[in-house]
Amino acid sequence: MTLTKWFSPKKSTLLAIISMMLLVSCSTTKSTKVTKSLPEKVELVEKVATTLTAKQLMAQALSQDSSAAVDSFIQASELYLLETKPHKALWLANQTMPLTQLPLKKYQLSVISAKSLLALEQTNKAYQALENANKIIATTSLNHGLSYYQTLALVQTKRNLPIAALNAKLRAFVKNPQASTNEIDAIWQQLCQLSQWQHQQLVKMAPPKIKGWSKLLSFANKFGSDNTRFQRYLSQWQREYKTHPAQHVITQLQQLEPIVANENKNIAIIIPLSGKQERAGKVAQQGILAAYDNNSGATLHFIDSTTLDMSTLALQLAEMNIDAVIGPLLKKNVKKYLAQEALTLPTLLLNLPTATVLKPHQVALSMRPEDEAIQAATTLSRQHYKRPIILSHQDKASRRIAKTFSQQWQHITDQQPEIVFFNSDAKMQNQLKASLGVDLSQQRTKDLNSRIKYSIKSELRNRRDIDMIYIVGLPLETKLLKPYIDVNISPFADIIPVYASSRSHSTKSDKSDNRDLSGLTFTEMPWQLSSKQQNKALAAKAKILWPNRSDSLQTIFAMGFDSLALVDKISAMKNKTYVRHYGQTGILQLGRDNILRRSLIWGKYSRNKVQEIAVN
Repeated sequence: MTLTKWFSPKKSTLLAIISMMLLVSCSTTKSTKVTKSLPEKVELVEKVATTLTAKQLMAQALSQDSSAAVDSFIQASELYLLETKPHKALWLANQTMPLTQLPLKKYQLSVISAKSLLALEQTNKAYQALENANKIIATTSLNHGLSYYQTLALVQTKRNLPIAALNAKLRAFVKNPQASTNEIDAIWQQLCQLSQWQHQQLVKMAPPKIKGWSKLLSFANKFGSDNTRFQRYLSQWQREYKTHPAQHVITQLQQLEPIVANENKNIAIIIPLSGKQERAGKVAQQGILAAYDNNSGATLHFIDSTTLDMSTLALQLAEMNIDAVIGPLLKKNVKKYLAQEALTLPTLLLNLPTATVLKPHQVALSMRPEDEAIQAATTLSRQHYKRPIILSHQDKASRRIAKTFSQQWQHITDQQPEIVFFNSDAKMQNQLKASLGVDLSQQRTKDLNSRIKYSIKSELRNRRDIDMIYIVGLPLETKLLKPYIDVNISPFADIIPVYASSRSHSTKSDKSDNRDLSGLTFTEMPWQLSSKQQNKALAAKAKILWPNRSDSLQTIFAMGFDSLALVDKISAMKNKTYVRHYGQTGILQLGRDNILRRSLIWGKYSRNKVQEIAVN
């Protein structure tokens, strides 16, 4: 069948569109709200090879055949965008779409619709229009154009998806023959904002030239605070990636002033050394002293927060010639500390304040489990799982983690995972069977046996609409739950991968028979998992000195250990956004809100050991 036969819109249809559009062009009705401006150097409008206006193109279409008229409509739509009339561009693109079956034309119209919707601040609809364009590409031999990727980068930025936005921006850059050094600078600044796990996710998406960008970022993350080593690695990178666009960034980095290390000669550490929280405070103290072996240039002054009068602290610190403060450790004391306006010393808080904006001299170390849930949900949502289920214990902390995981998953995929709450009692197995649909299979078999003379042997079937399980629970709960999952999965069904938060892992479980946990993958801090980043010598010594220490106290020890290095590194992290601290609590990054957040590693239980693995 020829193209002419299956594509022949009636002349009256074209006339109706042109007439309506000309009327719209003459209208003085106020347009829908349009964004004030778009980022510089981002061309969302294709170069239209015509000296005609959009209105003139519409009139020209009257004398054209169907195919040429559609081309005129597409050009007119682009020109309406150039004239900052996105509502007209959108209307014309929507009216033109049914008039063509050519994939290229439909693709162009979908991108125009996306650009128009973005300008009209309808971000979600703009994303759907881009998805329509992507579906067309997937079923043809066409390739995405520059305008698509530029629009996608803006849309994903507005959707608060920085990894996807940067992926699109990198793809746009290589397609843009007029790309400037300003765009290279913008890409580098966005790369510097990524956490370690976000960096890994971007690499997995494989945008063009990512190997060079990734290696440069890794060098900056690891060595950015050590000018001598950093310059050496920059020279190495230059030799390896001679034609990479980031050569422009290297020139800038080589010209930056070296970071002057802090000389904190007197450091005050405010932790509970008596009272109910004495044990936690002394474990933090042990962690700090363990780090002090390699940092003996400063004098440490431990202050007991239990007996401290916070109203006189500023005077006390002045008399002691304190240069920097670590602590307080307890949340209630953090609140009291921040209420003292006279305390202006550089401070590393060991707990997050409640609803308080930190001042420039204040930094807080976040150990929030919600941060871990965001990392896990983002990472796992890109593993092509479509139907996850979250099994969470009923306690308050587990509920927060499960809710955060679910919200982040929905934010990325637009699909909300099911959350099933369980109790640590005899009802757990029944709750699991119900969530996997095994109880329904049992009931069907029972009903069938009651209707026939002979008994039927059957294999129970679990639900087939689940392809991943995420557990939020303590180690004992997980150790009870994981075998239930294994035995309730049908032998002829695909294995359902099981993941968990660090709450499910305990170093004590590692020492015991862990066959029940085989296959479980979880996030964890380096200190709690034999890994490349773990300080193995210190970990071995700590096991000898404190063999029965709880997991929560292990976390406090690691936090104390990291804090001493951080108090000297914070100024570098503020001045150079690419600087990271590779600590025992994780790879730490300072955010614009002055909060240090962690990137965790992944571990997995096998039959006889627990080991670090890569989950990107």
